[in-house]
Amino acid sequence: EIVKGAIEAVNANREIKVFLVGREAVIKEELAKYTYDVTQVETIHASEVIETAEPPVKAIRKKKDSSIVKALYMVKEGTCDAFVSSGSTGAVLVGSTMYVKRIRGVRRAALAPVLPTDKGGALLIDSGANVECTPEYLLQFAYMGSFYAQKQMGIAKPKVGLMNNGAEASKGTPVLRETYALLQEAAQAGRLNFIGNIEGRDVPFGAADVVLCDGFTGNVLLKTYEGVGMYFAGEMKKMFLKNLGTKMAAL
Repeated sequence: EIVKGAIEAVNANREIKVFLVGREAVIKEELAKYTYDVTQVETIHASEVIETAEPPVKAIRKKKDSSIVKALYMVKEGTCDAFVSSGSTGAVLVGSTMYVKRIRGVRRAALAPVLPTDKGGALLIDSGANVECTPEYLLQFAYMGSFYAQKQMGIAKPKVGLMNNGAEASKGTPVLRETYALLQEAAQAGRLNFIGNIEGRDVPFGAADVVLCDGFTGNVLLKTYEGVGMYFAGEMKKMFLKNLGTKMAAL
């Protein structure tokens, strides 16, 4: 699927070049199935593989010839402008922080998937990179999430909601209450469109364009989203098959 996606990308856009980093023989065998401009795709051999279950920090430091580390070095050195991976999320995050580095002033990197909502989508930040956060980290995530929503999702004035166990400003842990105060201050200064606290049930209905929370809360929300989606898909499939069986029996 990685090779397939790369070929679809270069066939759709003649101005990009893709470096496929990994076990060269395996990549070239897969590439042989496709038609594409060979000047747009280059294979870089990497002999090592970082497995999903490996401790990220140890793996990044030990496996220098892995595809993740080699590709990140290519970004660091300016050979590439972007890095895409379906590998270990932890290793990608650790490697990016160690080799590519954070933007100056940014204290922590965050994971930020876009969740489907009835109004399009909501950026969830953080969803697992930082299990524990300070109010400062969360404030920075709000800025980064708002900026991303503007530039990549096309939302002129993204609504930022703080995930909490109630809508009232007094709700939540001391960290959340302090974060609320910082976000409110930023909103009053015109730097953020902070709409206050939101609850998990509000997310699918598009209450906020940016859902702000620590990585532990965000990961639970993300996995719950996935689980509920899989559950309903399974129930719909069973219902469809049941109705189909009833109709076939009637015929």
